[in-house]
Amino acid sequence: MACCGNCFCCKCCCRESETRTPEELTILGEFQSEEDEILPRKDYESLDYDRCINEPYVEMLEGISNKRARQYEALRWVMVFAIGVTVGLVSNAALEHLQSTFCAQSFTCLSFQVGVFVDFFVHIFTKLKFSVVGDSVERCTDQGCLPVSLLELLAFNLTFVLLASVLVLIEPMAAGSGIPEIKSYLNGVKIPRIVRLRTFLCKVAGVVFSVAGGLFVGKEGPMIHSGAIVGAGLPQFQSITFKWIKLNFPYFRTDRDKRDFVSAGTAAGVAAAFGAPIGGTLFSLEEGSSFWNQALTWKVLFCSMSATFTLNFFRSGIYFNKWGSFQLPGLLNFGEFKCSDGDKQCHLWTVVDLSFFVLMGVVGGLLGALFNCMNKCLAKYRMKHILPKARVIRVLESLLVSMVTSLLIFASSMLVGDCLDLPSVHNTTGTSSTNSSVRQYFCPNNTYNDMATLLFNPQEKAIHQLFHQDGLFSPLSLLVFFVLYLLMACWTYGMSVPSGLFVPSLLCGAAFGRLVANILNVKLHMDVYSGTFALIGAAAFLGGVVRMTISLTVILIESTNEISYGLPIMITLMVAKWTGDLFNKGIYDIHVQLRGVPLLDWETEVEMDKLTAGDIMEPNLTYVYPHTRVQSLVSILRTTVYHAFPVVTENRHNEKDFTKGNVLVSNNIHFKRSSVVTRAGEQRRRCQSMKSYPSSELRNMCDDASSEQEPSEDREDVLQQMLQRRHMPYPNLYPDQSPSEEWTLEERFRPLTFHGTILRSQLVNLLLRGACYAESQSSAAQPRLSFAEMTEDYPRFPDIHDVDLTQLNPRMIVDVTPYMNPCPYTVSPNSRISQVFNLFRTMGLRHLPVVNAVGEIVGIITRHNLTHEFLTAKLRQHSITIS
Repeated sequence: MACCGNCFCCKCCCRESETRTPEELTILGEFQSEEDEILPRKDYESLDYDRCINEPYVEMLEGISNKRARQYEALRWVMVFAIGVTVGLVSNAALEHLQSTFCAQSFTCLSFQVGVFVDFFVHIFTKLKFSVVGDSVERCTDQGCLPVSLLELLAFNLTFVLLASVLVLIEPMAAGSGIPEIKSYLNGVKIPRIVRLRTFLCKVAGVVFSVAGGLFVGKEGPMIHSGAIVGAGLPQFQSITFKWIKLNFPYFRTDRDKRDFVSAGTAAGVAAAFGAPIGGTLFSLEEGSSFWNQALTWKVLFCSMSATFTLNFFRSGIYFNKWGSFQLPGLLNFGEFKCSDGDKQCHLWTVVDLSFFVLMGVVGGLLGALFNCMNKCLAKYRMKHILPKARVIRVLESLLVSMVTSLLIFASSMLVGDCLDLPSVHNTTGTSSTNSSVRQYFCPNNTYNDMATLLFNPQEKAIHQLFHQDGLFSPLSLLVFFVLYLLMACWTYGMSVPSGLFVPSLLCGAAFGRLVANILNVKLHMDVYSGTFALIGAAAFLGGVVRMTISLTVILIESTNEISYGLPIMITLMVAKWTGDLFNKGIYDIHVQLRGVPLLDWETEVEMDKLTAGDIMEPNLTYVYPHTRVQSLVSILRTTVYHAFPVVTENRHNEKDFTKGNVLVSNNIHFKRSSVVTRAGEQRRRCQSMKSYPSSELRNMCDDASSEQEPSEDREDVLQQMLQRRHMPYPNLYPDQSPSEEWTLEERFRPLTFHGTILRSQLVNLLLRGACYAESQSSAAQPRLSFAEMTEDYPRFPDIHDVDLTQLNPRMIVDVTPYMNPCPYTVSPNSRISQVFNLFRTMGLRHLPVVNAVGEIVGIITRHNLTHEFLTAKLRQHSITIS
């Protein structure tokens, strides 16, 4: 497909390989026009996944015995199990028969279940709406008062959507599915308020009203987000929203532990939504965490299993009153795919069908790319013209979408739906639940409306209709339903309401698959199983939208309980992904990119190795000294936004030496004269030995080196000049002085010996707790902070503006050496980008210092320096074209 400069859709969907993208222009500081400028980016902060092995941490480790370490590990497993059980309870659907089993119409019991059995209220509100509207439609079809029925449908839907939109106004992070944000968090980016309790409450309550309000959204995506929030908050035993929830629980007070629990909670959310514990584990691995190991795999799988079987236990007992039978594994179950009893000619799929599955995968990839293209344009429009305006505009947009959706549902059922004979209605599973969902709206007796059957039912029942009913739907109804869901789901996703995308995509793809099956059965007279084609169509469209392969394959297989579908599902998803990737990224990656989140892919492109660490590093450093005055630290913290600072010393003879006990902590790389002379002598001896080699190249090389190293006969003077060049006499810097903007370029880039890194939060904590000593004292007089004191305020560390400066003596000195990370990962300026990227991503780093061969820091690399947009811009800056 060739891109045309005049074609808007092509410009949106195709990869722009011939022109600079707006992201690249922003990095380079160039803009073609106002329309090309990308949306504002936030300076997202990274998570501290790498451990800081400082002295408080080492002291904490020394105080832990083997027995206590085993108890600590056992506590991790307990927390993982608790997360799984909690997510299973929060996701518990199917309290349809609750009144007849436990509560017996007790409003008190219903109040107790709020926030725990979310789907129960979706069922209650949906059943109430459809019963009232359905009775009105059946009555008004004969009496001619259908506008009253439409007004009732609008009243229900607008009320529910209004409540959902208001909840998002309370907490904006509750909008959408939350999967792009959770994916970013697991990738190592700290997204503000994404795992807070208020976000959880607004998300859970909001998705109930969004789904009950008739919007083309699902609840599976928000349940994944909810599971991640449970994983982040439950092990902390405290809440920022509710200050009174704060228990003395000193464990798991690091980003590393929290991120692992979020991985477990995300997997539990997938497992509870689809009844797919293995698929949930793979989802957390494929779509989320950049750091993974065997221990984390076991914990995440155990958490997913706990969520699945907790949900299964309660649903099976409530539905069938058989506690412990485990018959209903997930919120969304596709049912059993099997042929009718006695039909010997029936088959689920054959080898011949695989060719059609491949073609459906191609079409699904194209449709998914189109969906993502349109949704990206809508998201950009919202971010530029709706989000900056008053909040009421967002509510009005939600109400507009709800009104249009309701009108289309009502009009399509009345005008497009075909009235088919009731006796032909049957299913292949032998159950009567699907028959009970058949709608006769706008049709005479003994007939049913195929379009109303899909639109006036909960989405889960509509999926069952498409998967397990034969001969129910006319081609026109399927086509209109497909186009309607494609357009409205695209418009709805990204709106200011909690909304998922899995179920709408499944419904849209299932209609496409049933349409293909109808064509094959009727036009080509082929005997194909319609349910299989509906499933493959759902997989093709969903794969084309989200671009997942491994995890989505396993999720669909576990949801169908049919392992024979593994091969066709996998082939379809792979083809859909490859086709869609030719035009744009997956929907979640698009929304991550639009938010300006510095997401790191699994690996870089081969062309990126034309760059080195020195090409992408940030050379303008703000640093601190091992012993620095309070006034200097305050000045640095108040005038910069950096989250970490290198701890350095300068290579100068006149710098004051600081000692800690008998260990020299500054000026510790002063070259002694004897050392330099010895090195020069060793080099001369090596040159003399090379002259005896038969190779003329080595002799010439040694002669050139000797002529350069001995410009005069006085070798001592030459060595003295070398030493002076190596240690240029810069202005004397005492501990109370900080880098000045008035320094010359030579002064700003003088050699700095690297000793470690220290975080902004650590420096603020030291100032807040008064960890300093007087100039007349030794650094040993400085108060020592324990690991618990350093992490007490996690995850909301105080800011420098929270420090009462009147309580600080600006002449006091802070010894940062016990609290800095003395052994961070470092790279050479000549390291290739693939090496830098793999080290940064796999180890979960936040800052990567660039250190030369003699231990001098020359720059620092952060997550923003490794994003695809930044690297591509750097390549273009070096006149390198990506093929």
